[in-house]
Amino acid sequence: MRYLTIVRHCESSPAHHGESDFERVLSKRGRHQCEQLRKWASNDHKLGRYGPTTALVSNAARTRETFERAFVGTAFVGPREFSDLIYNGRRDVSAEDLLIDLAALDPVTTSLLVVAHNPTVHELLLSLAQSVPDALERKAFPLGGAFVLALPDDRQIGLARYEFVASYVPD
Repeated sequence: MRYLTIVRHCESSPAHHGESDFERVLSKRGRHQCEQLRKWASNDHKLGRYGPTTALVSNAARTRETFERAFVGTAFVGPREFSDLIYNGRRDVSAEDLLIDLAALDPVTTSLLVVAHNPTVHELLLSLAQSVPDALERKAFPLGGAFVLALPDDRQIGLARYEFVASYVPD
């Protein structure tokens, strides 16, 4: 069995004068959320059990920082790719766009990880999960939230329904 872990970036600071949305970095709370994610990703009985992953990460500063603080250097993450194409601030990015990019890098030998933005991560989870917790049906995808779906180990990820198996939401 392989897995897809869908992560929304952790809490970011507001843009400073002259700074673009793309350049926003994590807040103090966001850095704390990363510490919690890192503990889970490093634990073979928690999020770490769903790795190793091939990662697709938005190139925006807050998603890169989330990825680097929470996952880099853990056994949870292997190969990774950073992409400007999955950043919502320059164009509307649909769940389908994100799925196409995930399929393009899916080696079908490892699990997958995506670190990106709302509403795309929420739409992706809702479009792929057979069922999701009621709270996610009614509310936004939480900052720093990691939601895991089970994937078959014999075919590339695609538009299908997958079993929801776990969630990790930092404070």
